[in-house]
Formats: sequence, structure tokens, C-alpha cells
Amino acid sequence: MLITELQFKDELLKTIIDNAFHCVVVVDINGFITYLNQAYCDFIKVDQHESIGRHVTDVIENTRMHIVARTGKEEIADLQFIEGNYMIADRLPIRQGGMVVGAVGTVTFRDTEEWRTMNSHIKNLLTELEYYRSVQEENTGAKYSLHDIVGSSSEIKVLKERIKKVAASDVSVLIRGESGTGKELFAHSIHQLSERSNKSFIKVNCGAIPEHLLESELFGYEEGAFTGAKKGGKPGKFQLADGGTILLDEIGDMPLHMQVKLLRVLQDREVEAVGSVKPVKVDVRVIAATNKPLEKMVEEQRFREDLFYRINVIQVNIPPLRDRPEDIKELSGHFLAKINKRSGRRILGLQEDVASLLDRHNWPGNARELENVIEAAIHLCQGERITKEALPDYLKEVSVLSLGKRSLKEIMEETEKRVLQAALREHHGDRLKTAHTLGIGKTSLYDKLKKYGVE
Repeated sequence: MLITELQFKDELLKTIIDNAFHCVVVVDINGFITYLNQAYCDFIKVDQHESIGRHVTDVIENTRMHIVARTGKEEIADLQFIEGNYMIADRLPIRQGGMVVGAVGTVTFRDTEEWRTMNSHIKNLLTELEYYRSVQEENTGAKYSLHDIVGSSSEIKVLKERIKKVAASDVSVLIRGESGTGKELFAHSIHQLSERSNKSFIKVNCGAIPEHLLESELFGYEEGAFTGAKKGGKPGKFQLADGGTILLDEIGDMPLHMQVKLLRVLQDREVEAVGSVKPVKVDVRVIAATNKPLEKMVEEQRFREDLFYRINVIQVNIPPLRDRPEDIKELSGHFLAKINKRSGRRILGLQEDVASLLDRHNWPGNARELENVIEAAIHLCQGERITKEALPDYLKEVSVLSLGKRSLKEIMEETEKRVLQAALREHHGDRLKTAHTLGIGKTSLYDKLKKYGVE
């Protein structure tokens, strides 16, 4: 059979690309691989024919090709960590008739001394950057930045832009969201982007500190103020945060008598330590966070109305994970890489039925629950990919949940009950540990256990 000129050109082009120094991958708009050249296959040790048709995240580690295909935004000269080395990746959307139909990516890889030298230099710079970041964390207490908030859903993008605008001002911020949505990450990010970023970031969990100790924790105490007081006294959280930011987490759990004292501090910008007769001026930006319905608590006179308006100057609402399911895959990959690094395991990804199951779950515990599920699965996983057998039992039970004629509220309540039961089993009935794992206050946990009759 005669080989046509067009066939010859196609074969020639394929041969050139397959043997090029650059690794080349092409994906469709949904992120599934339509082409992977031989150089890339040799580098990541996969079969070319078996890789085509699979989702790119299942084949290439730390890839963003599916994101570029979805967003249509090019990414040039991005660092990508593959097979223990940092590579330079370019990702470009493919357009046809003005519409994005996929993406093409190249990774620069040459097995030369020059590349190894450059790779070592990059690793050295990143190590140095991590050192300075750890020093700043040690000096200020702020661990996270906006970069640590994972998700590319429209809700998260809008929220990140709002955080950038909010951070520049110095007003009080109220962060609202369900347990496990990452309220603390957003608080850290606001501080890191503010003019106070080089000063202290102090976190106070208002629901975790015993009521009789809360005042001395917040405002400090003088020597001899009470039996057991340290010699020389002790500064409170507000004094430690002077010039910086204080996060009042779970502020809805703060008792009423302390709400009065907190309001006075916010109004007068001064604190009076326990046992002191002289107030001290403080310059502190206040960020409050809660998962409680504060408006309802105001109506029930369990939260002061004047304090609510004082902390609610700007409100940031974090959507639950069930309202942004497109972030589940990205978060799963993020937690997988994070836990692999921490545990020393090398789990490559999730099997397709597991990914589908995670997509169907409604995540009452939000991102924190997802992280716990991934961590448990990694430790129970027998192969290179997480299988359904490695998932917690409650998740497998929920996956076969029959909807019937029940309302969404009934289904969510049943799911929440199962999560509570599973967490209690995991911690052998220890309610304090259970509350900490689920990211809720002790009072909130007891309320839920009573509501569902869980012993």
C-alpha cells in the first residue's frame, strides 16, 4: 500500500514530538489525555497507549492541565514538581472557532549537568524561602497565606478577591462558615496581606478555654491577683497581639459577662489585667469567627447586640464544600500530596469509583472531614491508589444511602449523625477529642449528640 504525503507528514511529526527533549501532553476540555509523547512517558514511567484516555491527574503528579483546559488561562514558566525534581512547565489552552477545546502542555527536561545545576539552585531557593517563612511564622504566629486556600470554584475565587480588599483596611472582620470550612486559614490570610503582617497573629479559641480562666487569658493578670498567679503576672492575648491581629475563634461560645468586657476593650482600645487598677492601651485588629447563628442568639439574648455590630463591620461567608463540589478533586489532590509528604507514603491518586463516591458525599464536616478521610485512606491503602476498601465505613454506608422521599434536611441530619457516631468510635467515646477532630466547640458537640440521641 502506498503511503500518502499526508500520512508521511503525520508520522514524521509524531516521530519528532515523541523524541523531543520536551515532554508534551494534550488534554481535552474535561482534562482527559488525548496525546502524551514518548519522552513524557519515559520520564514518568507510564505506557503511552494506556495513558491516553485517562484523566491527566491520574497520570501526571501536580498537574494543572485540567485547570487550564477549564479556565482557558495560560500558565507560562510554572514550576512543577515531578519525579523528585522541579521542572519548568508551560500550559496553553487550545482554541477552535473561538472556543476552548482543550490544552497543551510542555515540560522542559534535559538530562544534562546544566539542568541538574539549575534544579539544585531552585531547590536551594525554595528551601531558603521556606526557612524565611518558618521564621516569620515563629515570630508572628501566622502560618497560612491566601496561597494555602485550595480551590478554583467561582465561590472561592470571589472569596479570595474579597479577602484581598478586606485585608488592606483595618476594620473588624467576622468570618462565618460551618465547621471545617477553613475559617482560620482565611483569618491568617487577612493578617498576612495586611499592614500588620510583620506583627503578631494571636489566636484564641473562646469555646476551648474554661469560663473562669477566659478573662485572665484574654487580658492577663497582675502578680498576686489570685491564688496560683505567677510571679510578675502574665500578659493576656490582647497585650501579646498589640500592633498585630487577634483571632477570636468560636466567639459565639463566649459567655455573656465576658462579652461585656470584650465590648469595652473594642470600644476603648484598652485592656485592664485581672488585679490591675490601671488600663493599658492596645492597638489590635480583631477578626472573629463563628459557625453559630449570631442573629438568632441576639434575639434569644445569648449574644449582645452591641458586640455583634462591633465585630460585624465586614462579613466574610465561607461556602460549605457541598456548595462547591468542583473543589473536591483539587482538595483531595492537595491533601494527598500533603499527607504523602508527612507520612512518607507514595500514594499516586484515587481510583475512579472512589473519586465518584467523594463527589456524591455531602461533606457535613467540610474540608476537614475530607482531609481526615484522605489521611485514613492513605494509611489503610494497600496499593498505589486509594480504593473504596480503604475508606472509612461511614462513608461507604453513606454512598449507598437511599434518598426515598426524604427532604434534603433529613438526609443531611442522618449524614451528620453518622459522622458523629464514626468520630466517637474512632476516639473511643472521648468527646473532647471528637469535638477537636470535627472542628466544633464542646458545647456544640453536646448539643448535636443530644439532638440525635447519640450516646
